[in-house]
Amino acid sequence: MENLLPQLALAPAEGRDPKDYFGRAMSDVWLEVGFGGGEHLVWQAEAHPDIGMIGAEPYVSGMAKLLSHIAEKDSANIRLYMEDATDIIDSLPPSSLGRVFILFPDPWPKTRHHKRRFIQTAMLDALARALKPGGELRFATDDAGYLVWALERLMAHRAFVWLAQCPGDWRVRPTDWPQTRYEAKALHGVPIFLRFQRVP
Repeated sequence: MENLLPQLALAPAEGRDPKDYFGRAMSDVWLEVGFGGGEHLVWQAEAHPDIGMIGAEPYVSGMAKLLSHIAEKDSANIRLYMEDATDIIDSLPPSSLGRVFILFPDPWPKTRHHKRRFIQTAMLDALARALKPGGELRFATDDAGYLVWALERLMAHRAFVWLAQCPGDWRVRPTDWPQTRYEAKALHGVPIFLRFQRVP
């Protein structure tokens, strides 16, 4: 961590184009909030070398695992932030992200803790501002209570439209959505995969 993290760490700057955080030209920038062990982030970065991947993860163990994954790889299209992802989202200019991933976030199951869940109406407002029209928000959970919570807020938000056409669209993980270690454990139940598009 001492050597690699300083090379990949970014400091959010108000209104800065996120493409500027990378050492070479990027066609788009995607953000993963709470990347856990980093398996998904690294897969996306390798599959899309022309897209800048920003990963936000406040936990040292998750950051260490990700850095071990990329220690011997070309990390030119990965940048990391070890604080609250809200800092990045709030600093971005409008319509600057092509995709946002929120995969298996902490469900905060106790009612008194629901205010800590990442999916809140105010956060969806912020993501709607940061996402490009046509951009995609991907959300996954294996917690039934959080699934209902997220769907209620996403379906009620005018800036997002659910891309599902049939049950398989949320029951089956898309081919360009690699499995994470957390998903493999399925601690709370059956994993569900949601794709929402930012409407104009």
